Amino acid sequence: MRKLLLVFIILIAGLAAFIVLRVGPPPSIAIEPAAKVIGQKTPVTVRVSEPKRGLSAIKVELVQGESVRTLAEKRHEPASAWAWWRKGTTSEEMRVEVGKSVIDNLQSGTAVVRVTADRAGVLFWSPRPVSAQIELPVRLVPPTLQVLSTFHYVARGGSEAVVYRVGDTTGRDGVQAGARFFPGHPLPGGGAGDRFALFAVPYDLQDAASVRLVAEDAAGNAAQHKFIDQFFPKPIRQDTIRLNDAFMQKVTTEIMSHTPSLADKGNLLENYLQINRELRKANDLFLVELAQKTQPAFLWREPFLPMVNTAIKATFAERRSYVYDGKTVDEQNHLGLDMASVRADPVPASNDGVVLFAGYLGIYGNCVVIDHGYGVQTLYGHLSSIEVKEGQQVKRGESIAHSGATGLAGGDHIHFAVMLDGLPVTPIEWFDSKWIHDRLKLKLGNALPFDAAVKAVKVSKSRKRGRR
Repeated sequence: MRKLLLVFIILIAGLAAFIVLRVGPPPSIAIEPAAKVIGQKTPVTVRVSEPKRGLSAIKVELVQGESVRTLAEKRHEPASAWAWWRKGTTSEEMRVEVGKSVIDNLQSGTAVVRVTADRAGVLFWSPRPVSAQIELPVRLVPPTLQVLSTFHYVARGGSEAVVYRVGDTTGRDGVQAGARFFPGHPLPGGGAGDRFALFAVPYDLQDAASVRLVAEDAAGNAAQHKFIDQFFPKPIRQDTIRLNDAFMQKVTTEIMSHTPSLADKGNLLENYLQINRELRKANDLFLVELAQKTQPAFLWREPFLPMVNTAIKATFAERRSYVYDGKTVDEQNHLGLDMASVRADPVPASNDGVVLFAGYLGIYGNCVVIDHGYGVQTLYGHLSSIEVKEGQQVKRGESIAHSGATGLAGGDHIHFAVMLDGLPVTPIEWFDSKWIHDRLKLKLGNALPFDAAVKAVKVSKSRKRGRR
């Protein structure tokens, strides 16, 4: 009995010692900055875990010289040493921001992000905190940025080029025009920091005051310059489209059969408005995403070519009011040229390039998109048939399709658009060899292999209807 009692006492004492002295393992700490440098505002993610009894406290600090700044703190109640079947907070993720915009006295040089984590203690004893840190360079000076080209004249809805030079710390550069960003590219034949950007003043931008050349580094430091010398604020034209049931029935039936994502609203007008609004926006977003597949090269050498012997039935940047049963039910912008001659007229490629898309595309019906390099694409919509496939190289003037009345079309024609990084721009400029020479070639020099001897092809204008 004495031996059994002794064994029992030893077991009880061992269990009590296990409970009283139960300490979890040292917490693990991971520090993950969003960039390898601290600038104006650098997000840092901190992950801490202790899988046994849990965490008790976490502190995140920024240390620079004698200055210590607490960025974040959290406290948790760990599980009691006696409640061996329970756990406290075993993991925590915290996100902090470091940089000049958060810490006024931050200086260029280096700084340390330090994380300290405490775990649960036991009776009469608390284990030492565990800490981890990461040292990062602090960069507060923006990259250098110089505008090299001159005479930047641009119209509302029009395109232009700018040549510039950036410093070696630059990570992102280009032209910011309102909400639109046009990325820069290395200048062919130029120096290490020589860049250029093709850009536009969007058709819906009231003025060019918000157009800036920008250069940013990985730390978020940014340099910017105004560089537009003259801006031509062309007014937006107004037009009225009168809807009827026959037309809406035709286009909604066709488009919805090709677009399974559209839901039948059970009402002809509502179905049409769904297409004219939501599907139009979705198609625009698709074209912006498609533009990311552009090739970093000038694939063309001559002025862009319109369909010859055609009449322009609708112009670029028209503000259309859609009227049904005597009431205005919608307003949208027409962002291209409607060109027509005869039914099923052959459609030429406007310039050398590579087919990015060939298929059915919502409001555009049967559609072809050709990439001409550096973000320049042309779109051909409402086609009756398509003769090319994606990835195919095409030549200027080569027949790629036939005109038609698919998508939101009320008569046989093509909707032709020139796009810059997915943004429609006025096509007339790109037909004009003098405009290309003055606005692009004189700035880009030998980087643009343009043959100015090829003259532009003029197109006639007509205000005849027959389109929607």
